[in-house]
Amino acid sequence: MKNCFKTPFRHIFQQQITDLILVFENNLNEISIKNYTTDMYEYILKFFENLKHLSVMGSFPRFFPPLVLNNLPSTTFFSSILNKLSIHIMNFDDCLALLDGRLKQLTTLILVIDNMKNHSSNVYHIDNLSNLKCFSLTIYDCLTDLYDTEILPLFRRMINLEELTLYITIRNRTTLIDGNHISNEILIHMPQLHTLKFCISIKIHRNHFIHYLSKNDIQQSFSNIKYQQMDCIVNYTYNITTYQIFSLPFMFDCLKSIGNIFPSIIFNHVRRLTVYDDVPFRHEFFHRIAWSFPLLKYLCVINFKPQSSKLDKLNLNYNQLFSVIKYPYLISLRLDMAYIHYTDQFLNQTKTHLPSLTKLTVDYERLNIVTRNFRKTTTRLNCSKIKQLIISPPIMNSIVTNMRRSKHFNLYFPLLESCVCSLEDE
Repeated sequence: MKNCFKTPFRHIFQQQITDLILVFENNLNEISIKNYTTDMYEYILKFFENLKHLSVMGSFPRFFPPLVLNNLPSTTFFSSILNKLSIHIMNFDDCLALLDGRLKQLTTLILVIDNMKNHSSNVYHIDNLSNLKCFSLTIYDCLTDLYDTEILPLFRRMINLEELTLYITIRNRTTLIDGNHISNEILIHMPQLHTLKFCISIKIHRNHFIHYLSKNDIQQSFSNIKYQQMDCIVNYTYNITTYQIFSLPFMFDCLKSIGNIFPSIIFNHVRRLTVYDDVPFRHEFFHRIAWSFPLLKYLCVINFKPQSSKLDKLNLNYNQLFSVIKYPYLISLRLDMAYIHYTDQFLNQTKTHLPSLTKLTVDYERLNIVTRNFRKTTTRLNCSKIKQLIISPPIMNSIVTNMRRSKHFNLYFPLLESCVCSLEDE
């Protein structure tokens, strides 16, 4: 890694570069994470002597190595001049380590954590974070007790914070996080705060839920918060109720677990979306999705209910009442957890147009049926640009081999580069 800094301009780079943005274009999960922290991230801080701004990014957080400071010396990843850091970290321990004094001049900190399922294993001595002015925290999966015992106490130390961005999904909660909670548990400790952006998703098992609130109740609880407008989505599925409260305009690139009922808002920043319900998604629902999420690139559909009233038979005939839905930027589509009707909904060009689709995750049998063993004309166009096909559930390698040798299969997927079986959730 360090060889990349061996250049005739080494001295100039060391002295003059103050802002560095490191972009990962490929999935580097196979790299030793802890070694990457010391061999790359720490080396960057040592090499660039006047570095004040470091951002590490990729196409999606888990596609590049996170910073890992747990069980490493407190002198690791140390800087006396860095004032802005944006990076993906392994767990909340690493967040606490970054704030233990090793980055004393830090004023802006932007962190992404994939999941937060364990309590902090180390003791960190963190004083009031008086220098911190801007803090952004994204956690895609967090247990409720960790939110209460780890995150909220940290917020209380950010006494001079001016901008807070919070995107978090919390599981196993028995009470809602509403405007009253945000005011009493967070904002009261941040008297200088003037900008608040948030998307808080709470997943609650219905038999654990003590007090239900309507959408109007939740919105009313924000009436005393002076910041921008907010909205919420309530989705009832099986035994789980999902509440999502968020500030407007919606500034995040990911939204999960919305169902048939969601507000008529244009989510211009959302690129990744999961739709999930135990009530069927009709054709009109996907029209609304296309309108509300005009720049959508990644879509996952989870619904085990048939679209039509015929539960035992797939109707593949063209319906004259359908108007074609267009997703001009959609590059990845996941249908392996959806009823067979949804495979037809998206692959049938008389219903949906997918000019940019390059990755498809789908059940093998459903794909076979919908495409009529890769012979159906109306499902050919939306498959023509696919480069990566992920088959679920896992099937025998011999079946995949025979499928790839099929003339009709190859005509269906002329640009295919990879066809693999899905062994686990992506």
